[in-house]
Amino acid sequence: DRLDHQPVYRGGVQPTDHAARRALLVGDTTAVLELNGLVQKILDGAGLTSDHEIGLRIYVGPQAEPGNLVYRHDSAPRETHWLDQLLKPGTLFRHPSSTVTRFDIAGQTWHMEISIPPRSVFADHYGSLLILLVGVIASLLGAAYMRALSMRSHRVQQLVEDKTAELRTTNALLSDDIKARRLAERALRLRHQAIEASANAILILSAQQPDYTIEYVNPAFARITGYSSAEAVGKSIRFLEGRDSDPEGFETVWIAMREQREHNVVLRNYHKDGSELWNDFYIAPVRDESGEVTHFVAALYDITSMKRYEAELEFQASRDTLTGLINRHMLRHHLEQAIGVAERQKQALWVVFVDLDRFKFVNDTLGHKAGDTLLRTVAGRLRAAVREADTVARLGGDEFIMILPEQDELSLDTRSLQRIMDAVAAPVTLGGHTLFMTCSIGVACYPNDGTDGETLIKHADIAMYRGKQTGRNNFQFYTPAMNEQALERLRIEGDLRNALDHGEFLLHYQPKVDLASGRVIGSEALIRWQHPQLGMVSPARFIGLAEETGLILPIGAWVLRTACVQCRQWQLKGHEDISVSVNLSVGQFLQKDLVSSIADVLEDTGLPPVSLELELTESLMMTDVEHAIGILAGLKKLGVRLSIDDFGTGYSSLAYLKRFPIDVLKIDRSFVRDITIDADDAAITASIISLARHLKLRVIAEGVETDEQLDYLRHYGCDEIQGYLFSPPVPADKFEQILREERVML
Repeated sequence: DRLDHQPVYRGGVQPTDHAARRALLVGDTTAVLELNGLVQKILDGAGLTSDHEIGLRIYVGPQAEPGNLVYRHDSAPRETHWLDQLLKPGTLFRHPSSTVTRFDIAGQTWHMEISIPPRSVFADHYGSLLILLVGVIASLLGAAYMRALSMRSHRVQQLVEDKTAELRTTNALLSDDIKARRLAERALRLRHQAIEASANAILILSAQQPDYTIEYVNPAFARITGYSSAEAVGKSIRFLEGRDSDPEGFETVWIAMREQREHNVVLRNYHKDGSELWNDFYIAPVRDESGEVTHFVAALYDITSMKRYEAELEFQASRDTLTGLINRHMLRHHLEQAIGVAERQKQALWVVFVDLDRFKFVNDTLGHKAGDTLLRTVAGRLRAAVREADTVARLGGDEFIMILPEQDELSLDTRSLQRIMDAVAAPVTLGGHTLFMTCSIGVACYPNDGTDGETLIKHADIAMYRGKQTGRNNFQFYTPAMNEQALERLRIEGDLRNALDHGEFLLHYQPKVDLASGRVIGSEALIRWQHPQLGMVSPARFIGLAEETGLILPIGAWVLRTACVQCRQWQLKGHEDISVSVNLSVGQFLQKDLVSSIADVLEDTGLPPVSLELELTESLMMTDVEHAIGILAGLKKLGVRLSIDDFGTGYSSLAYLKRFPIDVLKIDRSFVRDITIDADDAAITASIISLARHLKLRVIAEGVETDEQLDYLRHYGCDEIQGYLFSPPVPADKFEQILREERVML
């Protein structure tokens, strides 16, 4: 129940505050309400209590709390359907279970909570759901059956695939096996083709002793040895041994085969046609699966051409490539052998050093090709001039060494040396030019002049230089004094290189006298060397050395310029007709710029060309006549005078002499010296004077030392003389004094 108490106020007046309201209070009213019955009647009137599935609760108060509950109607419990139990997981999907509504009545807050029990979403569809369930079960069973069928089909398919894979694998293995067999067959064919095509001879031999029968040879075997397969197969390998093959080499092959090991050796045997065959032979055992040697395989590589090349190289190493003579290296070996033989037999041995005279002139004028031809010609002549047992070698350049051993039946004498000189001196024609070569020879004897090859060659070389110094074209035997001279020569050579720079050279002038007037008309410039230790050195001691070392070119240029300067000074002092003559060396004569260099000197010094006389030796011009004529023509165009020095000592030809543009013939002192006591020299001198007159040449005689010589020369019409009878060569100041004194020859 509920008791409601409410105040009652006087009407008609509106209170304004609490006190006024209390003043207007008349009394209270009270109403008692039975809420439970009241609510029940209302719900029954509405038909709500007949639904046992609806629960109802009413609360009066500010909150819907148990203490404010005024009415309660609970829903009846509901039986669970079997399908709900089966589909229990489906109970998760239900409608909401309660609703609370708030409202105010008679100044009170009411709360009404209506609840509905949980209800399955399938409650109204059990029939349909059952049908669905049966359908699902049927579908599942059908699916299971189909799955079973599918699994069976899959197993069958898997089995088929497995069998197919096995077949494929088997097929692949079979294919690989076929491919491998084909590759093996191809490799075998390739090996066979390679063996057939090999450039080396291949042999397969049976391992059966003692014959080692040949079972197979490739085509190269026939090409290399000349024996066909039919000729070789079935035979023992020993048939390759020739009549004088290398027995030791073949024996090593037999030993290797008996010991069943591989072996390599160089063998010499013969081709089927009998020609020599060198081969690099390799043999190795062939073993079967059990390791037993059943065969041998051999390879034969033809090295015949290589051996020939080695022999050629050996020949080239021991021979001079230009002349074919043995070279310096092999010469030592031959000389050692010859010395050994001479020592055992107590016999003599000559070592002969041959050097060509003026060979450089040929090279410089005709070229190196002509020089090479000349060397080959001389080499052949030297080889032909000696005995078979003698040795001829070329050291290099134009130097040759000959080893002449003494033999029981043939003793050594100078006739052998003369034959050598005569062979070299025979005329040689090169490119249309006829040359007359000479040589200088030095000889050293074993054992007197040395007991070893080096010493003998050195002493023969020293003797050869002695021959050069004594005028060339001769032979000299070595003497101990020559060694001292050689040492002095080395010293002079060293000092000579510095003499020009140190101003040690000077010129002496020997007067030339005109026999018709007796007056001095010119001079010959002669070089002297004022050595700081040796004193005045004669030209004979250093001119030849200067020519060999090439120093003659700067020395000759200094002589020419100094003589021209001096002559011009004399002319400027009133001796206008005086002239000077200068000797030209071989080296100067071969200079390509000889003519232009002389022209420059004449221009620089101011000396008239006619005042310069150039003296050339007869042998120099006769070495290459055509070349000499060209140079002389160029000099003649300058206006200088040309003289042949030492005329009569060479190989002059009147035909060539007529072509030379010569002005003066100079009679060598060797003829003048004995003209009063030697009829031959007198006749030669008279002939030269007569020849000069017929050729319209002036003639001068040098080396006049006695009145008898002077009288003879005057009698036969000699134009000029020079010699100690009038004056020796003197320094420039003394020569000028002779000019000032106007000394004459009566």
